[in-house]
Amino acid sequence: MKRPLAEFLRPQQLDDYFGQDHILGKDQPLRDELVSGQVHSMILWGPPGTGKTTLANIISQTCDANFIPLSAVLSGVKDIRIAIEQAKENQQYQKQTVLFVDEVHRFNKSQQDAFLPHIESGLVIFIGATTENPSFELNNALLSRCSVYVLKKLDDPALNNVLQRAIEQVSSQYNKSISFSDEAKKDLFNFADGDARKLLNIVEIIAQGSKATKIEITAELLAKSNKAIYRSLGKKGDVFYDQISALHKAVRGTDPDAALYWFCRMIDGGCDPLYVARRLVRIASEDIGNADPRALEITLNASSSYKQLGSPEGELALAQAVIYIASCAKSNAVYIAYKQAMAQVKASKAFEVPKHLRNAPTRLMKDLGMGKNYRYAHDEPEGYAAGENYFPDEMQPQNYYQPVARGLEIKIKERLDYLKKLK
Repeated sequence: MKRPLAEFLRPQQLDDYFGQDHILGKDQPLRDELVSGQVHSMILWGPPGTGKTTLANIISQTCDANFIPLSAVLSGVKDIRIAIEQAKENQQYQKQTVLFVDEVHRFNKSQQDAFLPHIESGLVIFIGATTENPSFELNNALLSRCSVYVLKKLDDPALNNVLQRAIEQVSSQYNKSISFSDEAKKDLFNFADGDARKLLNIVEIIAQGSKATKIEITAELLAKSNKAIYRSLGKKGDVFYDQISALHKAVRGTDPDAALYWFCRMIDGGCDPLYVARRLVRIASEDIGNADPRALEITLNASSSYKQLGSPEGELALAQAVIYIASCAKSNAVYIAYKQAMAQVKASKAFEVPKHLRNAPTRLMKDLGMGKNYRYAHDEPEGYAAGENYFPDEMQPQNYYQPVARGLEIKIKERLDYLKKLK
């Protein structure tokens, strides 16, 4: 069996490694370390297909070290012990060891702690690879012993270099020539989404699937070959949370077009539409509130519509909600008032309800004065009991809610200001 194209074309030296110029370019610290052969333990953090495993291999070869790979998905404490014993054996022969742990964030705390003494002693050069934010997924003790390098998605020039190597390899491996129109090449880079492995897999599928010895790829042919390709998103992780953050901020910033774009990006990336629906309901209360109470109703209706219709029909209802809440008046007055009230409740004593505000369904409770002197607002002029106190007796009346001069809250503010004058 032929080796997969992505594996066959894995760079073996730094000059063949494309992308990541921000850490490997001229005069960059990591490149200087590699050139000098003095490398420290590190965490490589970046999206799939950006060259984390490849870079770890190159580091090992540059340092003339023995390379021990582990996968946190498949390995346990026993495998870690075996790797450490092998590193000790290497040390006896004056040989350095690069211990590479792929998907290191999948190791639990105790498994991560198992590496600490061996990193400190210099027994191993530890290189961990992760697609998740190390700040949240890795122990502080491990992070304090490693430098973190962020790997970025490959840009179009880097992807083009990868593509040219792939075309050359297809020619020698499959005895086929393959070419891409300018439009097809642009679409290919979009499909790959900064992932070199994905790009190489697409090229390999096309090369294997075609019987022709001369393959000319147009945009239409590429689209047929890639119907099932999705953008990278995932159910969690930074890309996921960055995109929902962008959607939220676009709505808050009253930009319906940008909000719709981020909504479509998340749906295209495989996000659960019901997750987006829940966030839209939250946004309706947090960023719109009483400036337009219809926002909450519309987002709830959109959520119900999606549950009834499913995909793809129900996604239109969510898109409608996104555009509406992004377009309408904004106010976070309810959100601020809620946070202030909750903060005061948590910081103060649990004051009793004043007697005049309590119910008195029994004779005994009435005799104890509960409900006495309560003023029924509907019997008061304008339906307002001016001067009445509804806070605990031990508290000064508070003014948490400050309506803004936008949307319906303009009217609400006018009404509240008028009633305050009556006190």
